[in-house]
Amino acid sequence: MQKALDVGLPIVAIVFLVVGGVLGLTVAPADKDMGDVYRIMYVHVPAAWAALLAVTVTFVASLVYLLKNNWHADALGEASAEVGVFFGALLIVLGSIWARPTWGVWWDWDPRLTTAAILLFAFAGYLALRRFVDDPERRATWAAVAAIVAYVDVPILWFSVRWWRTLHQIQNTGESTHSVMTKSLLWNALAFALLYVWFVRLRYRVALARQAEELAEPPETEPAHTPAP
Repeated sequence: MQKALDVGLPIVAIVFLVVGGVLGLTVAPADKDMGDVYRIMYVHVPAAWAALLAVTVTFVASLVYLLKNNWHADALGEASAEVGVFFGALLIVLGSIWARPTWGVWWDWDPRLTTAAILLFAFAGYLALRRFVDDPERRATWAAVAAIVAYVDVPILWFSVRWWRTLHQIQNTGESTHSVMTKSLLWNALAFALLYVWFVRLRYRVALARQAEELAEPPETEPAHTPAP
């Protein structure tokens, strides 16, 4: 089963990504207001959803570690956070590229953009904390608390476009979007979800291997023989 996943998961993820790219670039119609420039949405939005999924998994794993002292949860939290920072950085970069032709600027301190940047730096800080604390138990506990605190930004990010006047558009519904656009977006979202699972599986193994090395008891050393008088 593990070998089948190791081989099949990346293949399926790449196939979904290629098909999603074709749908977004050639099958979905142009937007009536933005024309073809909107097509970056088919990567930008799935990257955002993947980043939110990643930090949510880290949040839940952190709670599990604090409640049950479960080292597998700690490893999962670390792996998911690292993948989440990757998708979060991709989200910010793609958003800036999209903003330039539509808003006329690369960056604006819009509530949605600002809270997304805060979330990215908060979880980058979570990863930095894990690098600077040597004791495994202390590192896992402090990192879990940091992840829970950082996650407070997620609902603020999600509802920011509804709570404040903002350049960023409100989330569209299925009724307000062309059906082909919706299907193309959902296909790409599934592709990014598969990429997320693939990346986390790889990073999770690295985290478990490091844990096993750190938590292993030091080998017993034989007492030194003292020479006879």
